[in-house]
Amino acid sequence: MPHDRLLDLLNAKVDTLTTAGTRKGLERVTRAVVPPADGKGPRFLLEGHGDRPFLRMNANSYLGLSFTADLIAAEEQAVRAYGTGPGAVRFISGTWTPHVALEQRLAAFHGREAAMIFSSAYATVMGLLPQLITPQTAVISDALNHNCIINAIRLSEPGEKRIYAHLAMDELERHLREASGACRRAIVVTDGIFSMRGDHAPLDRILALAKKYDRDYPENVLVVVDDSHGVGAFGKTGRGTEEVTASGPCDLLVATLGKAFGVNGGYVAGNRTFVDYLRETAPFYIYSNPITPGEAAAAVKAVDIVDSARGHDMLAHLRAMTRRFEQGLVDLGWETIPGEHPVVPLMVRNTPKTTQLVAHLFESGVLATGLGFPVVPKGDEEIRFQISADHTPADIDEALAAVRAFAG
Repeated sequence: MPHDRLLDLLNAKVDTLTTAGTRKGLERVTRAVVPPADGKGPRFLLEGHGDRPFLRMNANSYLGLSFTADLIAAEEQAVRAYGTGPGAVRFISGTWTPHVALEQRLAAFHGREAAMIFSSAYATVMGLLPQLITPQTAVISDALNHNCIINAIRLSEPGEKRIYAHLAMDELERHLREASGACRRAIVVTDGIFSMRGDHAPLDRILALAKKYDRDYPENVLVVVDDSHGVGAFGKTGRGTEEVTASGPCDLLVATLGKAFGVNGGYVAGNRTFVDYLRETAPFYIYSNPITPGEAAAAVKAVDIVDSARGHDMLAHLRAMTRRFEQGLVDLGWETIPGEHPVVPLMVRNTPKTTQLVAHLFESGVLATGLGFPVVPKGDEEIRFQISADHTPADIDEALAAVRAFAG
């Protein structure tokens, strides 16, 4: 059957993305990893670029755990015991011992009663929020929340959807106060770490406001936090934004196994009743295969490493490399957003210049992500660098040297 008219329409839509500057384009393919040597961290070989090594500063692997022998051995052992795939969704026959062990370990790590794993953190948020949002619910969301939160709210039918300016606690309080007259329930939802900027939500203040207005809502005020970029990478023990802000536990904590923990999958941790309810209602959990038993076993090992003296040393090194790079940018006269999180934005504030600098970095053997208008507002154009615990001082200095050599 011909599809010429539809294909013409789809081609036109792709062309529109190209014109707008929002098309992602071709994906670079990593074909090999060169192990650390001579005081430098791992290097990456890309398809089409021969044996030229690249320094990776555009990955969420904040601790470099995906290359550690411990995780690889744990996954290999589980694959030999349980096979390469779960075989079914979990309520049919897809739950294996490593899945249960991982959920118990995550609950203990976060000091929660229970946890449940999903195929990704994106699926976790998409599966969670619509099951808690009713036509009598006010959803109150930070303006810079991740796309998964935005789409989960779109998938729901809240009584009211309210957006507060980024980190504006006065606006959040106003929304909580105003919505109480019309809604029985309120859900305040926020990223823990905002992935494009590396700044974090003031969870201590958010939880205090939720407590202040909780009595005004017959079905309570819930605080849901997606700390996918924070857990495992932020705080002295890697417990993320809750640890850094000393906020105490939010009601439902979403995080990922695919960033600092170096594996795959997402999860939510919280009260056992919440988790039991979500197991029965969240379609992204019920109707989708879980991560493999091997991935679950590797993730248990990753949590064990983070929750140990070894992990704390890795986190201390990560903070040191972040400070080194951040200070280096400042010394070179560039603007950044200061903070301890290993996302370090270089604020270029000009789209063409951002594009030029990303191209220069690539030619210098450094992989970094440029964000230009209209992906970010005009004037907020940036290059997002991501530091990893497998970066060395020599790596940081190499990246800074590449920035220094830019003549744009």
